[in-house]
This record gives sequence, C-alpha cells and structure tokens, in this order.
Amino acid sequence: MAFRDSTVIIIETGRTVVRAGLGLHDLLKTPTVEVSARVGLRKNAFANGADANKSSKAEDPLASTSRASSLPQNGHRNAAVKDYLVGSHLDEALAADPEIAISWPFADGDVRDWVQAEAIWKHVLFTQLQRRRVQNESPVLLAVSPGLSRETHERICQIFFERFNVAGFSILELPVGQIYAANSLSGVVVDIGHEKTDITPIYEGFMVRSARSSTSIGTRDCVNYLAHLLRANQSVMSAISPPDAPLDADAVHSTLCEIVDQVWKEGHVKVPSDGETAVTEDDGVTDIAAVMVAGKERALIESGMKKRATAKASAAEQQRAREIEALDLITIQFKSLSLTLGKERHRFCEPLFDPTLLRGITLNVATTPKSAAEMSLSLQDAVGHSVSQTDVDQRQYIWGGLFVTGDITRYVKGIGVALQSRVAPFIVTPDLQTDVQARVVKVLNVPEYFPEYRDTGNGFAGFLGASIVAKITFNDSGGKNFVSKADYTGKGPRSVIEMAPALL
Repeated sequence: MAFRDSTVIIIETGRTVVRAGLGLHDLLKTPTVEVSARVGLRKNAFANGADANKSSKAEDPLASTSRASSLPQNGHRNAAVKDYLVGSHLDEALAADPEIAISWPFADGDVRDWVQAEAIWKHVLFTQLQRRRVQNESPVLLAVSPGLSRETHERICQIFFERFNVAGFSILELPVGQIYAANSLSGVVVDIGHEKTDITPIYEGFMVRSARSSTSIGTRDCVNYLAHLLRANQSVMSAISPPDAPLDADAVHSTLCEIVDQVWKEGHVKVPSDGETAVTEDDGVTDIAAVMVAGKERALIESGMKKRATAKASAAEQQRAREIEALDLITIQFKSLSLTLGKERHRFCEPLFDPTLLRGITLNVATTPKSAAEMSLSLQDAVGHSVSQTDVDQRQYIWGGLFVTGDITRYVKGIGVALQSRVAPFIVTPDLQTDVQARVVKVLNVPEYFPEYRDTGNGFAGFLGASIVAKITFNDSGGKNFVSKADYTGKGPRSVIEMAPALL
C-alpha cells in the first residue's frame, strides 16, 4: 500500500540530537522537532539510590560499548520508559533539581540502553508530534548512525511496531541520506559532531564500510579552544570576572564557553582556507535572476543601502570605518554585558585541522591537559586515510564529492572549502598516472533549489536526505523498501533485514 504524504514521519537520530517532522510537502520542510538525545533519571526514583549511577551498558548485553563516548551514561536496571525525563521535561527538572542522572543513549553511534532509546523516540512521536498509539496511521522512516548490527536493526523494528504501533517502517543510514541531500551518489561525508567526527566514503549510493572511520574531535574541542584563547582578551576577562568580584576557574571557563557558543551560533566565525584567494571586487553588475533564485533579495537591498550610506559619509568617517573593518571587531550582547571581540574568533575551527593545538590546554580544574598520546588525527589526515582504504578505481568519484555536514555547518561557513585545500595533497600521486587517478577534489553543498534549506548550511542534510528517501519509499506501493504491518506480522523483526541490502 502507499501512504499519504501528510502522515509520513521522519526521525533523524544522531549521537547528541534527535530531529523529527510530520508530513512530506512539495517543498520539503526543515524539521519541526529538535531535542537533545539525552534522558534524565531522578536519583531518588528508586529505593536503592546507589544503583541509579550504574551504567546500563553492563546490565544490558545488547547495549554497545564500541566507539565509546565521554558523554555520561547512567541507568537503573528497574527503570521503565515512563521513569525517564526527556526534552523540555528534563530541562525543567534540571532547573529545579540538578541532582538528576543524565544519559546519552546514542552517543557511541550505537544504542547504549534500549529503555532510554525508547523513551526518546516515544517522546518525539507522542508528545512532540501528537500521534496516538491506538490509531497510528503514520509510517516512520528512521535515519540512524551507520554500522549498526543486524540484531540492532531488528530490535529497533520491533520497538516501532510493537511499542509504537506504526503503520510502516524503514531504516536509512545517515551518511547515505546526507550524500543524497547534496544531489550525489558518490562522495565522502564528513559529519562533524559534538565530540566526534564521522567519515564515510560512499560509492554509487552504498557506503564503503571497510573505509569508514571516526576521529575524536568535534565542536566541543573548538569551543574549548576559543574559550582558552579568549583568556588573553583583557576586556572580556575584566567584564566577566571583575577584580572586585572574581570568578573561580571553572566558572570562568564555563562563562567563556557560553560566550563562544553564542558567537559561532550567531555566524560571527569565518574559516580561512589554505592559500585563500582574494575576494573578487564588485564590478557593479548584479545578476538579478541569480539573486531571486537564491532568495537573497533582502541581503542585496541591505548591502546597497550600506554602500550608499558609506558614500555619503565624510572622509574621516570613511577612514574610521576602514580601520574598524581592518581590525575586524564585533560587539556582542552577552547577558547584561557588551563584549568586543576581534579576529581571534576566526580561529574557532583550528583544532579540526591541527589537533596538536589542544595539547597542554587545561580546560578547568577537573580536567588534565591533553597529552600527545591523546591527540586525534587532523580532519584532513582522517579523510585522506579513509579514502585511501577504498578501491583505486572508486577514488576519483569519491573525491568528486567532499561533503562536510554537522550542526556546526549551519552557522560556520567555509569548512568544506578549508578542508578541500588541505586534502589536495592526498590526490597527488606522481607514480600513478592512470585514467582512474583523481585529479580534483570537489566540494558539495545542499543545492539552492531546496528553498527551506537555503539558510541552514549543510546542517540539516541528514533530515533532508531522509525526507527525499521517504517520499520515494512510502509512495511505492509495489516496492520492498519498507516493512508493512503485514510483513511484520508474517516475518517478525527480521523482516527489516530484507529491505536493507547491505545487511543481507
């Protein structure tokens, strides 16, 4: 059977965030639901409070311990789905009672705790999207981290049919959806997460599983690094920790991290590439059609008004404007403070390309500086290594689609170009001059013809790709790309394996 587009649900389950949306539209929409992929459990919820801090990984043999994350994982063997707090309920509880055990069940890229995972999905389906279990007419496409086992796929399928009563179910691995969102079938997806970056080469729509890798560096490291640099900004330090009321070391670092989060999420960070080329001068001719297609009419009008105002300014005012532009200063409002930042903010992404910059940095009194042994591969080295593990005749197609995604790309532009210039040496092989040798690295982005995604960078690529796949999957009544209720009734959880060729 085919389903109505208005009933289809998309759920993107990442390591640290879950996004969802109800309904497919002619102009594919961005997710309407976004919650942190964490749950909370009150430490006094059970009589034996000591057990509340035990990791559920030891209690559930099906919970994965691979690709371990440093994000906390706490559980209780007797905890039920209803005992866990999720989303705004957890935020409100934490504000009133910080003594709540926090868990991130998807942080390892697998499922650490099945009860916690079910609690998050249940919250999304029935609280956020207002579905009713008894009359659930919605099929669900679930986008998940790559590399999950057959047993994990089967158990997820079982949860969605038996616990959520979905009308149909399909699973999509996130990197495949992300490359689809860039209108390509081949490439290397670089997904920059909170504390890890996942690298997945894809060829002709299939992941090259043997070449997948991850590096233990992410947005968190960038935030901590820039927070460390801001300690040298005397105006910022005196504002947040004045001599008459100084903060302790942990409070200073926490406040600086809040400032950095605000700065990069407001789009004040640029990423210069190696050998960055000069910006071409405006010759005064504007391609109106291109501006209309890109939806940038307002930006063009504001730019014109700014130029006219500058032209009317006096020579002294123009000189001052040029000096400010050269210093690249910005002023932000942080709580009740007005803070001025300079060019140091553009160093935000440096740890991605040079993790040794983190060596010796003490973040707060509870942590020790990173040693040389703890350093991860740089992004360019990790990507180059992953692609080198693919077949020689696949590499020119994979290098033809460098796609950088992750939440950071929603606000910080230019990471893909910066990475492109740094991976260029990996395609230079003087001893191998053949027709299959890659000659250029091409950066991919979400196309402009998805109007709802024009201002979101590549950060929602996983959700967009899942929406594209869902539109095809659930409208094909004769296809075998999803599990129907009849399939599940007849074959049980293993029916999900038959619609995933890579698992057969």
